[in-house]
Amino acid sequence: MKPICTKLARTEFCELNGDVRVHGKSATVSAAITFAFSGNSTWHIRPYARKGDTVAMKRVREWTVKLEQNADQLENANFSRCVRNHSVPAMIFSLGGYSMNNFHDFTDIVIPLYTTARRFNGEVQFLVTNKSPSWINKFKELVRKLSNYEVIYIDEEDETHCFSSVTVGLTRHREYFKELTIDPSNSEYSMSDFRSFLRDTYSLRNDAVATRQIRRRRPRILILARGRSRAFVNTGEIARAARQIGFKVVVAEANIGIAKFAQTVNSCDVMLGVHGAGLTNMVFLPENAVVIQVLPIGGFEWLAKTDFEKPSEGMNLRYLEYKIAVEESTLVKKYGRDHEIVRDPSAVAKHGWEMFKSVYLVQQNVSIDINRFKPVLVKALELL
Repeated sequence: MKPICTKLARTEFCELNGDVRVHGKSATVSAAITFAFSGNSTWHIRPYARKGDTVAMKRVREWTVKLEQNADQLENANFSRCVRNHSVPAMIFSLGGYSMNNFHDFTDIVIPLYTTARRFNGEVQFLVTNKSPSWINKFKELVRKLSNYEVIYIDEEDETHCFSSVTVGLTRHREYFKELTIDPSNSEYSMSDFRSFLRDTYSLRNDAVATRQIRRRRPRILILARGRSRAFVNTGEIARAARQIGFKVVVAEANIGIAKFAQTVNSCDVMLGVHGAGLTNMVFLPENAVVIQVLPIGGFEWLAKTDFEKPSEGMNLRYLEYKIAVEESTLVKKYGRDHEIVRDPSAVAKHGWEMFKSVYLVQQNVSIDINRFKPVLVKALELL
């Protein structure tokens, strides 16, 4: 018999079949079993796919999963009498953790949700713990595509919901440092399937970029604008340089709603942005499009590779990187060339993630040296 609960580097999930009862108020899932079971019969699960990240997991409600030897034992627990019977399977997952950060929305929730729920073809009931109506609203098209039923915010439910099958938690890539990707050896779906699903969900027209031979227009480059931090200070100059090279330029900020922004991204051949959650929107780019990631100062190489370079390969995108010179960082103006923050980011990193984040992720903007950057734009055009 396969184990009831599976533990992977980044996630844990339990699959229960038979007489399964869910009580939201006490965060308990009980299943009656008719066979002798010698292993562990109680598990504690936080149904969010970022295990190992203590900050994220503290924001996720813990659920107890219990096996009872027969249905009579279930009836003895007062809450366990079925009040609402459902005819379709259920999935319990959390919208706590880092939800509403676009990168984490996709890598911790959307992709794991897709790989876990897609096989049900919509015939599955989502039970959401750590209620977030704003998340459900943000991804409403996607949620509707994966489930034909209204989401139930299960934490508030004092009535017992009964199912013949319940999955607690979401599947994820087996390796710890794999982001925005699907493990094809451990899933019936691939990133190619997922991107096709997104195109279908958001009615995106472009599967792949048009080759030079059949392209009837100038290739489009999307410059990701950011409101507060890691923003381009001289967007106008970058846009002018891109036009001179032969691009049609689109400048947009990813704050107009997923459905609308997905259309914008999918209409472009190149996407340019400073390292940050906005680059996650590369999931909507057509195949063979180019992603240009700009690395601010601070020693972002490992993060840049894990979060966006490696995932872009799995999406069949071309990847270019531009590492700014010290003079291109606004931190130079703020602190001076000889300050430790500018001179030795590794020393700052030793003070911990919060310090690193507040300096290099929050306080820093980028002023691109156009002459230094132009060859990257030329290369992007050549790759199309």
